[in-house]
Amino acid sequence: MSRVYNFSAGPSILPEKVLETAASEMLDYQGSGQSVMEMSHRSKVYDNIIKTAEADLREVMQIPDNYKVLFLQGGASSQFAMVPLNLMNGSGKADYVITGQWAKKAAAEAGRYGKVNVVASSADKTFSYIPKLDPSTFDKDADYFHICMNNTIYGTKYQTLPETGDVPLVADLSSCILSEPVDVSKFGVIYAGAQKNCGPAGLTIVIIREDLIGHARDITPTMFNYQTHSDNGSMFNTPPCYAIYVFGLVLKWLRDDVGGLEKMAEINRNKAKLLYDFLDSSKLFKGTVVKEDRSLMNIPFVTGNEELDAKFVKEAAAAGFVNLKGHRSVGGMRASIYNAMPTEGVEKLVAFMKEFEAANA
Repeated sequence: MSRVYNFSAGPSILPEKVLETAASEMLDYQGSGQSVMEMSHRSKVYDNIIKTAEADLREVMQIPDNYKVLFLQGGASSQFAMVPLNLMNGSGKADYVITGQWAKKAAAEAGRYGKVNVVASSADKTFSYIPKLDPSTFDKDADYFHICMNNTIYGTKYQTLPETGDVPLVADLSSCILSEPVDVSKFGVIYAGAQKNCGPAGLTIVIIREDLIGHARDITPTMFNYQTHSDNGSMFNTPPCYAIYVFGLVLKWLRDDVGGLEKMAEINRNKAKLLYDFLDSSKLFKGTVVKEDRSLMNIPFVTGNEELDAKFVKEAAAAGFVNLKGHRSVGGMRASIYNAMPTEGVEKLVAFMKEFEAANA
């Protein structure tokens, strides 16, 4: 069977060159006589893998020296607890903006450890927009200010960051990390699950300003203390070794083959434009997000008829366009066009949608 165009929201498509390299090194990683899957994480060979991955991430994202990079486990969901346990340690208060299910879950978890101030929410219109923020609603005593920068389910994204002053900005970048340049210095903490733009599921990336480390609550489990992992170079326990290895391959592809984040952003904008332009002109399909808040990575759309939506998803899969069914909470369709999705994949999807429209409109 030939490869399909995989529009899954995560785990998601990986660059073919990365998969080919991983396959060629599966039984014998660079003359070591063993797979990365089976080698000791304490070995010199693996030590070079994890250190190179960190160095390449720092280079690609231009991470300042006063930030630590941590390779953790537990997904972004584990950060919903780690963030308040480590940062909600002054006033015991934090600001949250609710723009989707993950931001909602993050706020609910933080509420177990302190007071959560919901600055704004877009729940009133099914999270189809990013709410305009009124700084007068910000808590000046908050220990941090939390956002989910790109919303995987609903397809919205912050185009400008909140101005939080001296309050550290904490952001979940799971579904947009490495899709475009970001100024890391604007954030106190960036965290992301790897399974969208970085590699296979199992790795969680945390980029944290050094001054925010070392203040965890007494009740914080050892494994949930950022200092534990910072002091041990992400090697306090066995890390997600293979996921880090593949992430390293993705970073090399992004830097050497794509040309870095500026070029990646240009490609992603062009891909998204192809699909959005069609949705805006279609008589059958329509997007569900206000134009100014549209995501480059996750594009939800509907026909307005559930039976027709289901027919489209079924026929698209038969034609080689898989995982287009929308999230169970919203229905419809969603095309996740992460970094590894080639422009050709989006072009062919649009062509198929035009054919479907002609036959069903």
